[in-house]
Amino acid sequence: MIELDGLTKRFGNKVAVDGLSCVIRPGMVTGFLGPNGAGKSTTMRMMLDLDHPTSGSVRIDGKHYRDLSEPLKYIGALLDAKAMNGGRSAYNNLLCLAQSNRIPERRVAEVLETVGLTAVAKKKSKGFSLGMGQRLGIASALLGDPQILMFDEPVNGLDPEGIHWIRNLMKTLAAQGRTIFVSSHLMSEMALTADHLIVIGQGRLLADTSMADFIHENSRSYVRLRSPQQERLRDVLHEEGIVAVEAGDGTLEVDGAATEDLGELAARHSLTLHELSAQRASLEEAFMQMTAGAVEYHAHSGPGGDAPPDGQWGEGWVQRPGGGEGA
Repeated sequence: MIELDGLTKRFGNKVAVDGLSCVIRPGMVTGFLGPNGAGKSTTMRMMLDLDHPTSGSVRIDGKHYRDLSEPLKYIGALLDAKAMNGGRSAYNNLLCLAQSNRIPERRVAEVLETVGLTAVAKKKSKGFSLGMGQRLGIASALLGDPQILMFDEPVNGLDPEGIHWIRNLMKTLAAQGRTIFVSSHLMSEMALTADHLIVIGQGRLLADTSMADFIHENSRSYVRLRSPQQERLRDVLHEEGIVAVEAGDGTLEVDGAATEDLGELAARHSLTLHELSAQRASLEEAFMQMTAGAVEYHAHSGPGGDAPPDGQWGEGWVQRPGGGEGA
């Protein structure tokens, strides 16, 4: 378990992390989300005593990281796969880590097998591809067989098979009762992997909730209907007090009604439906909604800072006070 209590980090006048408190619990994969510049990397570095907090504290199973005599046996982390010594072989990189934490040498071969690098164990890591380097970084995190694992962008550089492998690995480790904490910008992958979410923006906690609750609370869910008897369907819905909004693609959208109830209503009135589907937002859509006010860096979406077409303000565009605009 990882406990953050009022964690704060300032760099001069810049507050990177601002009073962050949360508990990362065992037995689940906890996703760590936030826009660029939100303070995610700084937070993870403070967890490992690579950066020292201005105030507040982090405890790893009740202890400060600096008080762990053999830290790799408590917590394994992948923050930067490039941190390995490129002049050493994959095997020797891991062997040095093992010896520094009194980990049996047999674990080196075991984790190399786990990550699929046995065949290149004797090759220098400077010749590794991005994906191979990522696998070596994951092997270093697993080396001490810790109960807590932290991964920052673990799928970076991995091919589809590798992404599927690391996703299943994290789920398996969590099912064993371990604490898994993972940061990623790939929302589609996070949606498939994480059980719980911690979301920060501008260094502050925005959400600490389950994946399902986060999407439900930060997005719109509705039912989409399409019928060759569209006008009659609209009238029937209106008679039942159900508000239907016509979408641009010739369908009707209904909020606040169950799919089953709408299907039964259509059947009672002998209405033909070509579509009756529940629409739920993706994690990405919910994330954009939640963090809209906490995005620090905006990219231009149009030439010369002009307003977007048809006044459609969205991601990448900021409408400034007083009617000005830009990205």
